[in-house]
Amino acid sequence: MAEHRRDADGDEARAWDELVDTARRTVTDGLVVGTSGNVSVRVGDTVLVTPSGVPYDRLTPADVTGVGLSGRQVLGSLVPTSELPMHLAVYRGTDARAIVHTHAVHATAVSTLVTELPAIHYMTGALGGPVRVAPYAPYGTPELAAHVLRALQGRSGCLLRNHGTLTHGDTLDRAYDRTAQLEWMCRVWLTASSVPGLSPSLLTEAELAEAGERLRGYGQR
Repeated sequence: MAEHRRDADGDEARAWDELVDTARRTVTDGLVVGTSGNVSVRVGDTVLVTPSGVPYDRLTPADVTGVGLSGRQVLGSLVPTSELPMHLAVYRGTDARAIVHTHAVHATAVSTLVTELPAIHYMTGALGGPVRVAPYAPYGTPELAAHVLRALQGRSGCLLRNHGTLTHGDTLDRAYDRTAQLEWMCRVWLTASSVPGLSPSLLTEAELAEAGERLRGYGQR
């Protein structure tokens, strides 16, 4: 007998619409190609997540895909992203309410060069400090999920070696903005590092701490 899966409630339906918009934005802004990368958002104890292998422009309200924190599918018939173990590990191990994972070009390039993104810009403070690179493990594995969770300690974003990026936040907008900022910082560092005979100046721990404090109070109240 097929497992019963309930219909999405109002909050989940609204969150799904926002998730689809965010996923499409990652393509429009060049952070993913095709169906690479994935997006999720937590509504109560349900995690809505992009399905595996479905182009984002084909997703409709009827395609809502959701799992419980244990990984059991509770919404929809489409198979969740293969990166589900990584998303669930972050939700169980942090205060994340939304996650964006991409294969952004500059960030992926940086992930192959260093174990931590050098503090090239004060927006590093918005991610909690210098962005670590999680060691490589095959996608969709518990090993990768564990590496990512360790790299995220005290941070809201990390790089995945030879793979891409992951950021989280209390909203999809905040998680997405952190992804975009991380890709931009990686591009700045690669550009500055490519000048022959010169090395980019980096911010000190004290400068990053001050930036982090100022950024916490940034924007409209």
